[in-house]
Amino acid sequence: MAKRGRARKEARRGLPHFYGRHAVEAALDNPDRDVRKLFLTREAAATLEIPDGIPVQFCEVTDLARHVPKDAPHQGMVAEVAPLEDLLLGDVLDAGERATLLFLDQVTDPHNVGAIFRSAAAFDAVAVVTQDRHAPPESGVVAKAASGALELVPWIRVVNLSRALEEAAEAGYWRIGLAGESDALLADALTPGRNALVLGAEGEGLRHNVGEHCDTLAKLPISERMESLNVSNAAAIALYAAAQR
Repeated sequence: MAKRGRARKEARRGLPHFYGRHAVEAALDNPDRDVRKLFLTREAAATLEIPDGIPVQFCEVTDLARHVPKDAPHQGMVAEVAPLEDLLLGDVLDAGERATLLFLDQVTDPHNVGAIFRSAAAFDAVAVVTQDRHAPPESGVVAKAASGALELVPWIRVVNLSRALEEAAEAGYWRIGLAGESDALLADALTPGRNALVLGAEGEGLRHNVGEHCDTLAKLPISERMESLNVSNAAAIALYAAAQR
């Protein structure tokens, strides 16, 4: 697979600290993840299978708090990791005749993005595609919300989402933008083959140019009593619908 520089990301953002059992264990199990150091309580260390060569620093629970956001549930384990090497969209497009790609248009909240990755893994999405400058970096918050899914679903970062949608279309993906104002339902818009689901940020929704690069717009069948859903909930429902087609 074509890959771009990990070193650039490390220099720009520093090394992420993943915390919590699911995120740390998944990072250790991923052969493509470079785990640089572990910060562990002795009790947590006794429950982990730690590969040879990874430095371990034993800490008290209070010391671990320095490596994670305030009040974050670290469960006695923190991993300092290098970001995964970037993949190109072309690396994942040839994923079989039945496949689902997920595009996120300026979804920036790390909790939402992490939760979306968890759903993407649960429903076998090919990849999650975001803009490089309008999405959170890999971080402990994203990894914790993803519950290990950052190690399972490729994260494709692109400069221009509209051009990426054009590339997906050339590979045979039917592009469906989720928009509450549409009259069509998602279940009717899905094809039995390759689908690309496109979701916008909460409140703002899809930007006009991104919507113009979709083949159709569709909505979820939610009650009129609610204007919209949280974007991570909408993604989960859309991915489930795509998996059932």
